[in-house]
Formats: sequence, structure tokens, C-alpha cells
Amino acid sequence: MTMLYLRRTLTLCLLLLLTVGADAMAQSRVGTTAGTFLTLGAGARGSALGHAYTAQATGADALFWNPGGAARAYDGRHRGSVFLTHHEWLADINYNAAGLTIPITASGVLGISVTLVDYGRVDVTTEDLPEGTGETFSASDLAFGLTYAQPLTESFYIGGTVKLVRQDIWDMHASTAAFDLGFVLETQYLNGMRLAASIQNFGGKLQMEGVNARVFVDPDEARSGNNENIPARYKTDGWDLPLSFRLGVALPAVQRGNFELLALADAQQTNDNDLNSDLGARARYRIGSVNLAARAGYKDLMLSEGQVDSHWSFGAGMDLEVSGLRVGFDFAYIPFDVLNSTQLFDLRFYY
Repeated sequence: MTMLYLRRTLTLCLLLLLTVGADAMAQSRVGTTAGTFLTLGAGARGSALGHAYTAQATGADALFWNPGGAARAYDGRHRGSVFLTHHEWLADINYNAAGLTIPITASGVLGISVTLVDYGRVDVTTEDLPEGTGETFSASDLAFGLTYAQPLTESFYIGGTVKLVRQDIWDMHASTAAFDLGFVLETQYLNGMRLAASIQNFGGKLQMEGVNARVFVDPDEARSGNNENIPARYKTDGWDLPLSFRLGVALPAVQRGNFELLALADAQQTNDNDLNSDLGARARYRIGSVNLAARAGYKDLMLSEGQVDSHWSFGAGMDLEVSGLRVGFDFAYIPFDVLNSTQLFDLRFYY
């Protein structure tokens, strides 16, 4: 029965890959989706690895990358985890995310994740007052998800997420539901190579509505004496979410005593961009109960310089045991060619 589930899952992933790939080849859809904050990448570890994180993410980290990895224990022992990240993004935009995984059965875990992007306050300008009217407005993005993940065998993990996605700007808002699905397969080949796949942001459309869509119209301007202020609403277009399909591999390239060098690679196809791939490497050294890690990544390998402003990313981190609780700190640095460089900071707890 388990092998039947495995074959069905692999078949579904392949069919979805062909569907997304065929749609992308039919025409260019660059810049045609809403909710693109869902593709930014949560956390310093995954970002420092150039987003080549599908096969490596575990615990609460995996809630944002591959829900199947949420059931994998960190260091083979800690099944529960807490993840907090702060991202100082471009133009004073703040990206914050938090995740929690709770073991609820002998092998299954429940996950809760929240992502909040705050764009700050922006001055209101008009044609007559280009320097500002004295008013300001705010904009923000939110995603809230519930995840369940468990192993189907000792080496095959699967998980799914249902989430609410919402965007707000001034007095307008849009919301919809979306789903993620992912799995991780641990093999016995090449020092324990892992294979993984995830489908993210499969859901409805985001369509703006609110006070600013309300107008008053005269349905018959040629007739006098009728009501000239009939309330009506503008109907805005609905926009797809950035549907993403990723295939990932994690390969322990070097294992010498307390030292490990891990090589990672992802292939990604989205419904609003071209097929591309990401590469990453992590060097980790263990000193007693302390893990020290250095990371580097190269994102969007198959996209040209005109399509992206940065490829490289770097980072470092450590985690240590404190009274049975494992605590981790991570940092990532992303240099941009034209825009300002950004930094990410993470805090993790494993129990």
C-alpha cells in the first residue's frame, strides 16, 4: 500500500510539472501574477543557499519551502521546532515570518506558519499636489498556513499545507486560499542523497475590492430628474498566484569526521517566469554539541543578467544544545548590483 501511495505521488508531481511547463512554453507570462511575496524565500538558510533548499529544509523551515520536510527530524532527534526570521528587504520593506511544528502523533507533525510583509507608509500625491497632500497610506501582505506532514516509510516523507493569502493597500484588499504539497525521499546512494519536490501556491485568484472601488454614477445622463448618484462598484481583474514547481537534490559530497560538505541543486518552473535552476553549498563542522555552518548560493542560473539583479548569496550560522533544547542563529547577505544589499536574520529552537 505504501509503494502504491509513492507511485501515485510521483505520478501527480510529474503531471503537474508537465502542466506548468506546457503553460510556460505557450507564452511568456512574466509579471502576470499577484502575491509575488510568496516567492521571496523565508529565512537565512534557504536564502544563503540561493533557494536551493527544497531537499534540505526540515522542521518549521520546511513550512515555507517543502511541507514534506516538516516531518523530518533535525539532526535525527528533534521533531518539534520554532522558526523566526526578519528580512530587511529593499526600499525599507520588512519581511517577517514565523513557523511552529508540533509532533501530534508518533510520526506526524502539525505546522503553523505566518508571513507578513510590511511596505511601510507612503505619501499620498495627486496631479495638483505632487509633493504630497499630507496624507499617507500603508500596504502589507499576509500568508497564514496550516500544515500536516508525516513519513509514509522510513525514508519517504510527505506533507501538505492549506493557507490564506491576503494583500492590503490603502482601503483595498484581496484574499484567496492556496495549497502546497511536497515530499522528500532519502536514498541509500551517494552517501545518502536526498530527492525532493514541491508544488506551491496552487489556488485561486487575488482580486482587489474595497471602499475605493465604490463610485456614484448617473445611469441615464440624457434624462433629467432621475437619481444622478446611483451607488456602483468597479469590478477589478483577478490575478493568479505565482504557482511554483520545484525539484531538488541534496548530496553529501564530503564527509570526514566532524566535517561535512553538502551540495544542493533545485530546478524551478513557475507560471510567471522562465525555467531556471538554483545551486547551493553548505560546509558544516561539529565541535561537541555545537554546529558551525557556512553557506553560499547562486540563484536563477538559467536567467539572464537583464532578468535578475543578483545571483550570489552568502551566509553563516550556528546551533548548540542547551538543556536538551537546540538553539540556532543564522545570517544571510544578498548583494545586489543596482539595488541595495539585503540581510536576513533567523532564530530557531528545536525540541
